[in-house]
Amino acid sequence: MTTDTRELFLDKAEALFAERGFYGVSIAAIASELGLTKQALLHHFGSKERLYGEVLKRVSERFDALYLAADQNPDPADRFKRFMLGLQHNAGARGGQTALLIRELLDNKRRADTAGKWYLKPFLERLIAMVQAVPGWDNTSDAEALAFAYQVLGALNYYYISGSTLTNIFGAAEYARLEQAFPGQLERLIDATLEARSTRRQKRQTR
Repeated sequence: MTTDTRELFLDKAEALFAERGFYGVSIAAIASELGLTKQALLHHFGSKERLYGEVLKRVSERFDALYLAADQNPDPADRFKRFMLGLQHNAGARGGQTALLIRELLDNKRRADTAGKWYLKPFLERLIAMVQAVPGWDNTSDAEALAFAYQVLGALNYYYISGSTLTNIFGAAEYARLEQAFPGQLERLIDATLEARSTRRQKRQTR
């Protein structure tokens, strides 16, 4: 299989998994979308679980690229913010990926009981480490750091999967204005939360 063909297969599979979820898509449905037989698809990827893993691995690699770009910033708070804003931009450019991420993290009760591997675990662990690197947040537990990161992640992904609904409710022109306003509001949300904890810590230290 050529690289271009493989990327095309993964693009199609990503779109289907994003639309219907892991259990909502059969190997036969994916094969039909790709113009393959079920046997041919299994020959290339082995199983639906492995195909799903390859899709999520590719998503994780995109996140790695965003992290490397943000990691050039020496300030930990700005590094976390730039990474999240990169995810926000990426979410707008890749709607299917956004829906897939939401399904894997938030809408996955059935798979959660049987999953042999969590492909996005390194991504979440990186978010925790980035939060804990921020001055004032270095003594937070993994749970506290993840709770904050999850709030930001949820806000940006929920916004983008609501695009069609918001457009129909408010109209395309108003949604375009919302698109312009959202990144700044997200940045202010991150700044306010990071600063609030750092300020509380400083107050405790001066008592």
